[in-house]
Amino acid sequence: MPGQSLINGNVSFWYDEIGFPVPNEPLRESIDVDVCIVGAGYTGMWTAYYLKQAAPELNVVLLEKEFAGFGASGRNGGWLTNSVTGGREQYVSTHGKAAALAIQLAMNHTVEEVIRVCHDEGIDADIIKGGELNVAYNPAQHARLLDWAEDEHSWGFDEVQVFDRTATLERISTPGALSSIWHPHCARIQPAKLAQGLRRAIQERGVTIYEKTTVSEIRLHQAITDHGTVTAKHVIRATEGFTANLKGVHRQILPMNSSIIVSEQLPDNFWNEIGWNGYETLGDMAHVYFYAQRTADNRIAMGGRGVPYRYGSKTDMNGSAQEATIKTLMQLTHKYFPQTERFGFDHVWSGVLGVPRDWSAAVNYVSSTGEGSAGGYVGTGVTSTNLAGRTLTDLILGHSTELTELPWVNHKVRNWEFEPLRWIATHGLYAAYGYADKAEQRSPSSQTSAVASMANLITGRH
Repeated sequence: MPGQSLINGNVSFWYDEIGFPVPNEPLRESIDVDVCIVGAGYTGMWTAYYLKQAAPELNVVLLEKEFAGFGASGRNGGWLTNSVTGGREQYVSTHGKAAALAIQLAMNHTVEEVIRVCHDEGIDADIIKGGELNVAYNPAQHARLLDWAEDEHSWGFDEVQVFDRTATLERISTPGALSSIWHPHCARIQPAKLAQGLRRAIQERGVTIYEKTTVSEIRLHQAITDHGTVTAKHVIRATEGFTANLKGVHRQILPMNSSIIVSEQLPDNFWNEIGWNGYETLGDMAHVYFYAQRTADNRIAMGGRGVPYRYGSKTDMNGSAQEATIKTLMQLTHKYFPQTERFGFDHVWSGVLGVPRDWSAAVNYVSSTGEGSAGGYVGTGVTSTNLAGRTLTDLILGHSTELTELPWVNHKVRNWEFEPLRWIATHGLYAAYGYADKAEQRSPSSQTSAVASMANLITGRH
């Protein structure tokens, strides 16, 4: 690569771009409040935002180990998209098709809701609603793409469009493309700008965020920290990929690693050649897929799985990516955009996302005890967190609404296995998907690899 100094870690490029916030004071003594939210990522901040809108008299505090927006909320790929974690079809057998449709429509609406709030609150998060484009690069991927489109149309989502090779390349010139599928319910964002905009908005409404405050355990009506205990009528866990660090819930959420690399700023002649003028978020139909965006300052941010899981559910704080992961992300970028070989990369980082045993997100709340939680977004949390925050608000306030009736509310799932089974299962899963992708790339067959199908069956992944 041309002379470059690649920053590895230091949270993310998104914070490198805007600078780190000055942390608030930590909790220094035990206190009593109405609502205590553990974790100041998107979930925690959206919950606080809507609570203070609906009931401004409530004393709401957030407890955060680092600073608000430090975790996945400040490190993700910036896809504000309508994906139902685990797929809406999972709810058909348990709740019926109407309920499954309701959660999909709620996710579609939530994309617009986030955009609305950013406009109303003056949060400039580089939002462009260009939709989501996923590209097929071999016959098996193309077949899955057509099945996806047929399924979307069968549910009545006629806005979903399929493009052939020529139309795909006219939108984004990526060699090897056979076809693509597009839907409008997605916007590109700058994640850290959204996180810090929310941080400002909730503090202006009187929410207290205690930063540099580590919660070790959540008990009935209590959050135990290294500086004191917060006692509250409602205690909400919003810790996502860092849930494994809490006592008693180590096996509820598995912290899965994902990594992103960002190119240097690319000149106009590059974009004249590539296109990408609609600022669609970009992915592919592989089992181990990539996700990408064209940033506001004309870079390519390309993400994918590196080392998927660290033994014992360990979580990395700084976000450094391993050398093998860096090499893989560079190769991915060069593969799909060969012109980038003339340019360098500025930043690479990793972060953890939360994965439940059934790969499906949930919002949980027990009215008799005031205990609640939300998470398990498996990388689709930019939009889901807003819906979760609004749903938790209704549950906490005892309101029966369309949101509290959605099928992910009080969705229960068993814990992950003990080690070394977690490590074996996770690494085995991604090894199988990687093998399947390579086999499909070599084969002219339109059939999905049997290895990938078996992996889905064994793990229960939707």
